[in-house]
This record gives sequence, C-alpha cells and structure tokens, in this order.
Amino acid sequence: MASFSSAIKIYCNKILPNRFDHDKDEPYFGSKVKINEKNKKNLDFKLVTKVASQLPVIVPPTDQHVTKKEKKLAAWTSVRQERWEGELVVEGELPLWLNGTYLRNGPGQWHIGNYNFRHLFDGYATLVRLHFENGRLIMGHRQVESEAYKAARSNNKICYREFSEVPKPDNFLAYIGDMAKLLSGSSLTDNANTGVVKLGDGRVVCLTETIKGSIVIDPNTLDTMGKFEYSDTLGGLIHSAHPIVTDSEFITLIPDLINPGYLVVRMDAGTNERKYIGRVSCRGGPAPGWVHSFPVTENYIIVPEMPLRYCAQNLLKAEPTPLYKFEWHPHSKAFMHVMCKASGNIVASVEVPLYVTFHFINGYEEKDEDGRVSAVIADCCEHSADTTILDKLRLDNLRSYAGKGDVLPDARVGRFRIPLDGSPYGELEAALDPNEHGRGMDMCSMNPAYLGKKYRYAYACGAKRPCNFPNTLTKIDLFDKKAKNWYDDGAVPSEPFFVARPGATEEDEGVVISMISDKNGEGYALILDGSTFEEIARAKFPYGLPYGLHGCWVPKK
Repeated sequence: MASFSSAIKIYCNKILPNRFDHDKDEPYFGSKVKINEKNKKNLDFKLVTKVASQLPVIVPPTDQHVTKKEKKLAAWTSVRQERWEGELVVEGELPLWLNGTYLRNGPGQWHIGNYNFRHLFDGYATLVRLHFENGRLIMGHRQVESEAYKAARSNNKICYREFSEVPKPDNFLAYIGDMAKLLSGSSLTDNANTGVVKLGDGRVVCLTETIKGSIVIDPNTLDTMGKFEYSDTLGGLIHSAHPIVTDSEFITLIPDLINPGYLVVRMDAGTNERKYIGRVSCRGGPAPGWVHSFPVTENYIIVPEMPLRYCAQNLLKAEPTPLYKFEWHPHSKAFMHVMCKASGNIVASVEVPLYVTFHFINGYEEKDEDGRVSAVIADCCEHSADTTILDKLRLDNLRSYAGKGDVLPDARVGRFRIPLDGSPYGELEAALDPNEHGRGMDMCSMNPAYLGKKYRYAYACGAKRPCNFPNTLTKIDLFDKKAKNWYDDGAVPSEPFFVARPGATEEDEGVVISMISDKNGEGYALILDGSTFEEIARAKFPYGLPYGLHGCWVPKK
C-alpha cells in the first residue's frame, strides 16, 4: 500500500461577509467601473443588483508574497462575488443574427478562508453567461452549487478530493474513513469545473472527470438544478471530461482502472442511459492513459492510449506529486485505437510516437482513389511529449510570473495518421509550422458542422513569446498551413469559441467569442469575425473574472 503524509489539521478563517449595500439602489460594479446616466436610460433590461443578498461575497485572501503586478491580473484570482448579472455596454457592433447564449465553465474560486489551493484545476466551478440578443449583450456569472462547493462553504475547509487537493483529516479515525470513502468513490469531488455541454434534448450539463460531477444547470438563470443521474448499470468513477455531443447522441470513454482499458459508450438524446458500444484493452503500462478528450470521425471512434497514465498510488497520496494523479511511462509506449461506431469492433490499433495532449481538435477519414477509407486522421493540441505542462499550471507558477523568461512548453497541432491496412505503426507530425502560432497551442474549437469530417479551420489559444501561458488567439488554416493571431499585451484570453452564422455556406462564416483578462485587472468579452479574425465588438465586464476553461452555445429557440 502507498505511504501517506501525516495528517495536518488546518484552521481556516471564515469567509468574509457580504459586501452588498442593501440600502443603495446603485448596482455594484466593483471599485472602478461605473455606468453613467445616459447609458442607464438606454438599458431597458433591469440590472440585477441584489441577486446575491443571501450569499457571501468571495474576496481573495491577501497574500504577502503576491506582488503588485501580480494582483493586477484577475485571471488567477478567485471570483469577486458569487453572482452578478447586468447588461454590458458594447463597443462596436454585434451581428443581429447572433441570438443565443454562450456559457463558459471553469475553476473560479481557488481558496477557502485563508487556505489557497495549489493548482488551476482545483478551483470551484464558476459559470459565466453571455446572452446575445438583437445586438445587445447581457452578462452574468454564478457558482455551480456542487456538493463539494457547498460542503467547503459550510465547513470552511476542503471536504472532497479535488485535482491536487485532499481533505485534511482531524484525526486518525477520520483518515481511515477517508480511505474507505476513496475506495468507494464517495470522497471524489463532484466539482463540475471543466466543461459545459448542451444535450440533444436541450438539457445543459456541467462536467468534470468524475462521473458524479455531472450537474444540470439552467442556462437562463445559471441555477443548479441537480445531479445528472445515469440510469444504467455501467458504473465507473471517471470518464472523459469532453464527451462527443451532437443533437442525437452523447459518446464518452470510461477508463477501467482495474483491468486496464476503456469502455466506449453512447447515450441517445433525451435519455440518461449509457449503452455499451465496445471495449479497448490497453496495450502497455500498468493503467490506462489519461483520456481528457478524444476524437471521432463519421464512422469511427478514436481511443487514445497516452503514456501519461492514471496512477492509483498517486491518487492515494495526501500530497501531490509533480504529475498529480498520473505517472509518465514512456517505456509503455503510446497507441491509438480505432473502433467502428456501428459494430464496436477494433479496426486498427497502432503504436505512435510518444505524445501529451489534453485536447483533441477533430478527426476525419482519408480515402483512396477508389473511395475506400484507407486511414483515419486525428488532430490535437500536442505538447511535444512534455509532461511539465501540468506543473506549469500550479497557481504559484502562474501568479509569480513577472514577464521574464520563456517558460511555456512548446506545443503544436499534432496530426496523427492511423492506417487501416493492418500496419502496426501510425504517424504523428505537426500539421503546420508551430512558429505560425508561437509554439503555443491549446483550448481549441472548430465549426461543429464539420465534426468528424475533413475540415480546414481551427481556433485555439497560441503564444507570443516570452510567456508562461497561452496569451494569443489564433485561427489555424490547415490547408494553407498558416495562422492569423490576435494579441493584447499582458492579457490572458480564454478558449476562442466559434459560432456559425445560421445558413452559412463557408466553414469560417461566423464569429469567435472569447473572454479576456487584461493586464490592468479588468476584463471584457471579445467578438472576432470568424473569417477575417478581426475584432468586431467588445464589452467590458464590471470587474475582472478568473480564467475559464470550456464553453458551449445555446441558440435562442
């Protein structure tokens, strides 16, 4: 059995009380941003100013080690308060066809009392809502009311196991009880802080890598509606944080940590029942590789087996290792498996060069002169087989960067080619020169109409070096092998999300939405033209927001 660190009892201060002034009619916009009388008269949408009257304001703790420069960037600080909603003043002009809601999920509270979390992925989930209608933009944000978040708020301490954080037991009996809960899965977090998806039946679900962390929310109010309960008996504790979701189905992977492999399952729209498609057995290593995401084509599901593998021993440890719940096993090699959607049969299983990726972009089928599928292509944001990217995302590393030194590991659009002729090996190479996007590549999106099909354009976060984190938005042209880049000095942009214009005939006909944390501690919504990649509008937030991860689009009915 793995060794454990000694239990440490932590005393935390209570969360600071609410800063809302209930006697004033003026909306709270933070310390610097105000709305003038002229703008106020033009807004027939009433600003919701007291929605958090019964909820505590979350104020990031003062840290004597944080410099003045670091305090300016809101990306790595806890959200200022639990809720806010109001109309934003738009600079530029929003397309009148852009009617719907962009939802972005991500970690937004990185402390409890005076205790600061270690890692970007530990934070409690914050949903941000951008509602577009008739050229206007309404923004709101709210915490996802997971059991982990509510327990932490009530007890003023971490109560569930997060990405790098574990509860600190009060005594030895509590420690033994926590081990029992870990084995049953009940101590794993339901903090759904990774992504948000709209199912085919309209339900909107926040997700993370634990299956219990599937939480239904109301896209209009951001209310937490309750757990998404799977009605089948497939079980499992973890799954891919990025399922493939279409109007008709939901496909995901369930890693098997006991008999290393992956269950491939699908769920029809309108149901809660996952159905078995097939199983992939791992070809190397003591455990399955991490599957944060995976691609599909029109006829196949591609199952990656990365040498960055789950590690039960690290999961049991009270203090994190440099690779957290994973271990790097280069000797176990790397593989890509291809499963037929219809039959569940494995049609290819090939060894590929070592790789590290969080996010796959897309996949498609390559055909020969006779129209037969000869290979499968899978594109991803590949970190040059460098596992140090995980530890670069420690909050201390992100907050302490002073603009000197180029510490962001290189990344590229990694393109796998998996032959279907029985060959034992596949290929992995850069789809374009990584210098086109500054050798930074993550947080990707594309036109969903091209899911599983040959496509030309991808949108992602790139880099303008030196930097410690992706700091540009980039449009990748996979045909011409060129990139267009957007950059705001000192700012941190979140995932660029593509929304196609209704009735569009071109792949890049639409807009790209991102949320920006600027160097002055403020933030704004940014809307770029999907084709030219030029800014067409922006809208300033009432205060800077923490960095977010992934989003979805909910069109107006």
